Amino acid sequence: MEEKIFEPSFAESEERIESYADFVAIVKQLRRDCPWDRAQTHESVKHLLIEEAYEVVEAIDRGDLEELKKELGDILLHVVFHSVIAEENSSFTLQDVIESETEKLVRRHPHVFGDVEATDSDTVLRTWEATKQKEKKGGSALDGVPAQLPALLRAQRVQEKAAGVGFDFPEASDAWQKVEEEVQELQAATAEGDDDAIEDELGDVLFAFVNYARFLNANPENALRRTLDKFTRRFALIEEALRARGEALEDASLEEMDQLWDSVKAEEQA
Repeated sequence: MEEKIFEPSFAESEERIESYADFVAIVKQLRRDCPWDRAQTHESVKHLLIEEAYEVVEAIDRGDLEELKKELGDILLHVVFHSVIAEENSSFTLQDVIESETEKLVRRHPHVFGDVEATDSDTVLRTWEATKQKEKKGGSALDGVPAQLPALLRAQRVQEKAAGVGFDFPEASDAWQKVEEEVQELQAATAEGDDDAIEDELGDVLFAFVNYARFLNANPENALRRTLDKFTRRFALIEEALRARGEALEDASLEEMDQLWDSVKAEEQA
């Protein structure tokens, strides 16, 4: 028997392994016997995978572990479904997917499965990026960041990759100085009234803020989502307060809405 690289205590039980095998078998039967499942391709269901990923994030944001369990199941379904389609086309199998990812995890964690030392997360990230660069045959250090990612998240991943190969500010104060510099350039473009320059400089400001957030160990995508949720919640309470007064939102003055906003905010903070 081949010696395993992981600790024996982490090995899955026969019962769990059987449940995985049953799940795969069910997906394969659906591909054979269900007209809808049989008609699908990688392209026809790719948008559903994106939707399911966002539903996982929503469940996490709500702290709903029961829903998270269900949504992770949907993600797993897509992984198996795409793998079964590929197997039918003689492209690759689910085993190939698992083995490829297993090899990559072991290879990129030499501090766990090798003799490299890493005592903090920053060292781990640098080791990860350095290992990825060795695996590449040409190309850019920034390769691998999907263009379809939300812009804030994409900016963060691009900056992380650049930092992983040493292209980074030495200190958080340097990153903040860059923010202030970009804000001044945006103000200058605004004063000139050049729409193209304004958009360009605004992008630089946002990019610089994302970079500073990295030094704060804050995820800008999560931060903005949190603010959006907060704004939506407070605005709904303003609408509710106006309805209770018998007023329509469009008839309320800005001063009145500001007062209600401050009241809602004070209640939340209390």
